[in-house]
Amino acid sequence: MLHNMSTTVEAVSERSADEVNEEIRALWRRSGGTLTTEQRAEYQRLVMEWAAAAPQPHQAA
Repeated sequence: MLHNMSTTVEAVSERSADEVNEEIRALWRRSGGTLTTEQRAEYQRLVMEWAAAAPQPHQAA
């Protein structure tokens, strides 16, 4: 089965990466380790939000 992930970039998160990460961890705890279809969609949204909020490493010139 193929799962589609949105490639749409959402607005920059107003929450820190740590805050979003805690929500991701809470989602996994509530799910008991198996995500429903709805929870998977929420997880994907949270991961995209986390990536937008995470500090980006500086690249050397």
